[in-house]
Amino acid sequence: MGKKILITGGTGFIGYHLAKKCLELNWSVTSLSSKKPKRFRKLKKVKYLICDISDKKSLKKKINQNYDYVVNLAGYVDHSHKYKTMKSHYNGCKNISSFFVKSKIKKFIQVGSSIEYGKISSPQKENNLNKQKTYSFYGTSKLLSTKFLLKLKKKFDFPVSILRLYLVYGPKQDTNRVIPITIYNALKNNNFDCSSGLQYRDFLYIDDLIVAIFKTLKNKNSSGEIFNIGSGKPIKVKNLILKICKIIGHGKPEFGVIKFRKDEIKKLYPSILKAKKILGWKPMVNINLGLKKTIKYYKKIIIPKKN
Repeated sequence: MGKKILITGGTGFIGYHLAKKCLELNWSVTSLSSKKPKRFRKLKKVKYLICDISDKKSLKKKINQNYDYVVNLAGYVDHSHKYKTMKSHYNGCKNISSFFVKSKIKKFIQVGSSIEYGKISSPQKENNLNKQKTYSFYGTSKLLSTKFLLKLKKKFDFPVSILRLYLVYGPKQDTNRVIPITIYNALKNNNFDCSSGLQYRDFLYIDDLIVAIFKTLKNKNSSGEIFNIGSGKPIKVKNLILKICKIIGHGKPEFGVIKFRKDEIKKLYPSILKAKKILGWKPMVNINLGLKKTIKYYKKIIIPKKN
């Protein structure tokens, strides 16, 4: 018999791919999000519920505790709104985890972020939680969520695991991210503005993340733990952009036009040794293959077929 999973934020990029994999395994999938799914990310067999998880009363009316697993991907995506960011990520996490704290769920996964580390030097490791200081409301909301969940683990033996993601990419991602933006402009052979691209970042293909989530769900030793989930192979952003243009065959990036933010971190990438050791997980899709798969998807959308 298939498992039952609740995915908060299930209408987003990661939520779509996670739900799709669950359906392939004949699991029962419920998505809980503040908005309906976009047409290109809607799956027929998913039960879509509309609810803002930061609204405790509304949450209790929408769902029950009859799930095997919960994966929390929910949160306001425009991080320039400080109050909404804190409310959706921190209050939402408190509400959804508190709702399930005395249930019989096998695992609650909190999808965190590399930004929780603040300016800790790379490769970033999961230890020294108390020394981590963030520099944004988004980072603070995620870090507070992590600390709250670990308290639930300590007090109630809540089966929670925190996955700190770096930069995930792949088909069906919103087009306001660096890889889709670059692919679009390269396919159109546009001139497009970039930063100097001298910063190092870690990019993980979506399929590898989904494998990491499933390994975490099924691993009893993962409860109460934080795991960095990234490729473990940082790349200079300039080289990433040039690589995309090379695969496509054209594109005219203009480096140095966009200035760095004041809080820009030049090197941001993880150590993934803990995930390898405890979860038995490692990325399988290298950057070249991942980019080719992603380009193939966007090419179908951006360049219409000739009759």
